Amino acid sequence: MWAGRVLHAALSAAPRGRRAQSALTQLRGVLEEELEAIRGAGTWKSERVITSRQGPRIHVDGVSGGILNFCANNYLGLSSHPEVIQAGLQALEEFGAGLSSTRFICGTQALLTPQDAVLSDELNHASIIDGIRLCKAHKYRYRHLDMTDLEAKLQEAQKHRLRLVATDGAFSMDGDIAPLREICHLASRYGALVFVDECHATGFLGATGRGTDELLGVMDQVTVINSTLGKALGGASGGYTTGPGPLVSLLRQRSRPYLFSNSLPPAVAGCASKALDLLTESNAIIQTMAAKTQRFRSKMEAAGFTILGASHPICPVMLGDARLASCMADDMLKRGIFVIGFSYPVVPKGKARIRVQISAVHSEEDIDRCVEAFVEVGRLHGALP
Repeated sequence: MWAGRVLHAALSAAPRGRRAQSALTQLRGVLEEELEAIRGAGTWKSERVITSRQGPRIHVDGVSGGILNFCANNYLGLSSHPEVIQAGLQALEEFGAGLSSTRFICGTQALLTPQDAVLSDELNHASIIDGIRLCKAHKYRYRHLDMTDLEAKLQEAQKHRLRLVATDGAFSMDGDIAPLREICHLASRYGALVFVDECHATGFLGATGRGTDELLGVMDQVTVINSTLGKALGGASGGYTTGPGPLVSLLRQRSRPYLFSNSLPPAVAGCASKALDLLTESNAIIQTMAAKTQRFRSKMEAAGFTILGASHPICPVMLGDARLASCMADDMLKRGIFVIGFSYPVVPKGKARIRVQISAVHSEEDIDRCVEAFVEVGRLHGALP
């Protein structure tokens, strides 16, 4: 009797097994077709492996010799600053590797509800877009940096309880700056709040590195600031939100990403804290980076390249064609310069570019060598005459 049940189960499972295998074969076919389309479009993204610590000079797996790194968010060069490293080691020794736990768990909803509205710049970072998609508020999207369109959307959104204008402070693909003075003026006029993501501004924009709100003189008009510890402030991970006390308290109670994420490792907190100490003590690093950014931008434009943005260390070298951007980036690596080509879906179709990022720890000789390599490779591929 027992043997009969086993045989019956085995025979019954066979068709299900074949169906499961058939479904897997179908999935593989769909995925391979999609991957081949990416390769055919020239937008395949290969990952390079860095085998050294972060800095102006790095080592890359499969490439002999040192490489100049112009593709990192290490704007102030603090990722490998000896005092930042020592602070991380001290925190690791004192508090251990981590807390092995999420924060206290409760609640499901954060700030905005179906009664409210969020108005978002169309080129906001994907993380902002994804957060807005998860939000239950009504959603409005205004054209990039277009204040006339934002005003029209604000007028349309007057029927909602709360209105929140959400924008990047500095846009990571184009290197341009949000017009926060105008945004704050419109927000005040139409009774809206202002949210700014400062991930590509914290630490180096503004006189003391406090970000685009300091740069544009509206620190007292921005309601919420979201930023990261994973770029200029040591480059590890983690982030933070600042705003009115009750808002921060509510986020601690109800923000799902906060509640369901592990606490920051002590070493990360220690490194970021030391990075902030260094910036509070002096703005010399910020001034150094600004001068080197201007040197790169002016030399590249003089050579005939189109560089988007203005005065930001993100310097997008516009090429248009995805395959051209990828091939030029590969040839730059052969000449000892680490840069990456960006194409669809990271940027719109037809707007492929190589994004160069300047760091305070690049020397003037590093900058000049990078420009010389761009000119050589640009002429090789017909991007320059």
